[in-house]
Amino acid sequence: MAFGKDMDAWSGDAGLALVERDEKKSRFAVSWSEAKLLMIAGVGFLMDAWDLFIINLIYSIILVAYYPRGTKNIDWGLEGGVLKAAANIGNIVGQLFFGFCGDMFGRSAVYGKELFIVIVAVILQISAPDSIGGHGITIWLAVFRFIMGIGIGGDYPMSATIVSDRSSLRNRGFMLGWIFSNQGWGNLVGGIFGVIVIAGYRHYVERGDVHKLSGAWRILQGLTLVPAFIVLYFRLTLVESTRFTQARKLQDDPELIAKGHNSQLNRSNSDDEDLKDEKLGGAMTPIDNTAVGMSFKSIGKPKNEFIEYFSKWKNAKKLFGCAATWFLVDITFYGINLNQGSILQVIGFTTGNTWSKLMKTATGNLIITVAGFLPGYFFTMFTVDIVGRKPIQILGFTMNALFLGILAGTFNTLKHKTGPFFVVFVFLQLFFNFGANATTFIVPAEAFPTRVRATAHGFCAACGKCGAILSSLFFSYLANKTHLGTTGVFWIFFGVSVLGAIVTILFVPETNGYDADEEDRKELAAAAGVQ
Repeated sequence: MAFGKDMDAWSGDAGLALVERDEKKSRFAVSWSEAKLLMIAGVGFLMDAWDLFIINLIYSIILVAYYPRGTKNIDWGLEGGVLKAAANIGNIVGQLFFGFCGDMFGRSAVYGKELFIVIVAVILQISAPDSIGGHGITIWLAVFRFIMGIGIGGDYPMSATIVSDRSSLRNRGFMLGWIFSNQGWGNLVGGIFGVIVIAGYRHYVERGDVHKLSGAWRILQGLTLVPAFIVLYFRLTLVESTRFTQARKLQDDPELIAKGHNSQLNRSNSDDEDLKDEKLGGAMTPIDNTAVGMSFKSIGKPKNEFIEYFSKWKNAKKLFGCAATWFLVDITFYGINLNQGSILQVIGFTTGNTWSKLMKTATGNLIITVAGFLPGYFFTMFTVDIVGRKPIQILGFTMNALFLGILAGTFNTLKHKTGPFFVVFVFLQLFFNFGANATTFIVPAEAFPTRVRATAHGFCAACGKCGAILSSLFFSYLANKTHLGTTGVFWIFFGVSVLGAIVTILFVPETNGYDADEEDRKELAAAAGVQ
């Protein structure tokens, strides 16, 4: 395929042109245009994961740099939980707002704005003046991490729907799994730079100049700006997909189905015919054919597509299943990952002098990412279109329950045996991502038709972040301030994982090969009395 043709496919659509892929082509093969799309969408998740999980190391640095020697927790907001939860609280706002706007005004009209918010918030974070002290720094970061979280949250429904709109049924799970796997790469890159930066500050810390670490956390946070600036232009110039514009036309006039005006929905792959007038960063489609144009033409016919669609139980059941399982997995996923540094401290891994503790925290996070966290995404990517979404999600919840049960039942023994503890912990991370953490992102991008997909995905993701916030706020408090202790928290996570498997079995649909738009067109036609 020629470079120019691929460039058109990426910028303009590939939307429905990619639907009818060559069946002889491997489901794991991607064209140049698809690779560019995955890069633009995936980089967002790379920096999202970096931003969200680097707080583990930043938290440890802040304790050393700004608080009295020996301070173990920041006594502000439930053991520092508000600082860790701030971005997730912002996520909820961003997921709901950008999800709604993505359906209302179109993906291309909204995409890129969420990244701009992240860029501004990160710049403001690293601009925090040291003169305001540790307490002031903590509050400053919490405020701007909340704003950053709004942008990060918006990336979930926008990137998911943009890739889903442009994918074929044959490899849609692989494509969605690919962009979500960038969370793992974000953790890996963040972990590597964490080790490098801490190593660079060894001389200052061992000399007692811990205040110099003020530069360390700023570097770790500020490095996320590099990928953000690289992809910002391409996101802002992405043209609307044909799938979305066709869906908007059909929902406004279902009789188009009978008139045959939706013939593009079933056409064969033809990049030249579909994309010949669309250039990278060039002219957009005519305003009447864009989502924004059609939204204005629909004024005067007020209706809430989201409420109308989910007023039917069969649709509401899917939404409940997707939202509830995302909520449950994020309780355990973020409860573990946002407190990984604390867990490493409890098992005695981060012992030694001040610099040694920071280095071991960074190294421990990196080991867990390489051994279990990142590989899990790839197991999902290469099996999700073969095995299916639901079996992988049930497997993930079940195995998480098993390993959390092992941690809970033997924690007092395992915490004195670093090697065995790491083995169990690595397998736990593996089945988070070869399991519900990945599939809860994939299924909402497939289970609902294009016209409500972004809103539904944003709603499900927001429910997930509610679970993450609960863990962020209460993990340290329950583990350190109540009789439950770390063992009790692991037992709670065990029960949550068992419940997640049950909810998956009862409410979550299998979306492998499922075309929600086709079913929706039939329902729209039937409601309009069209044969």
